[in-house]
Amino acid sequence: MDRLPEAPRHTELIDGALVFMMSPRRIWHSHVVTAITNALTAQAPGDLEVDREVTIRLDNRNRPEPDVVVTTTRVGSDGTWFAPEDVLLAVEVTSPESEHRDRTVKLRKYAEAGIRPYWLVEEEDDRRVVHVYELDEPTRAYAPAGIFRGKLELSRPFPVVVSLDSPFRPTR
Repeated sequence: MDRLPEAPRHTELIDGALVFMMSPRRIWHSHVVTAITNALTAQAPGDLEVDREVTIRLDNRNRPEPDVVVTTTRVGSDGTWFAPEDVLLAVEVTSPESEHRDRTVKLRKYAEAGIRPYWLVEEEDDRRVVHVYELDEPTRAYAPAGIFRGKLELSRPFPVVVSLDSPFRPTR
């Protein structure tokens, strides 16, 4: 995948097939990804890294690209992916074209790779809602750990508080 000469930005490898995000991203999506990235960056301990839109190399056939990722390592200026064992949190912000993959395919693949926890951010009545999943180690499957509206407050992967309301609501 790293050797593709003209791959569009936001190209993922899912079950050996290239998935291109060809439609433009909604402003809502961009605002939410930026706000979550900023909130996590401001609150993350100094030994953790917060990045956006970098792939995770789950195996030779799967390189999904979460919207936000918290890791224990820097990918480096010439790196293009993280190993799943270095990922402490994967965050997906749904959009119409990614909704199915984010809710089912990525949910399963991240769990099978041992990534915990997983946040799925969706739009509900023009507001952000975060579905938090925790990994059940013995089954390598996610269990729902909460649905957050208004404010997200968690202790894992580190103590974090994220306002899900203004000021990052896009203006119309």
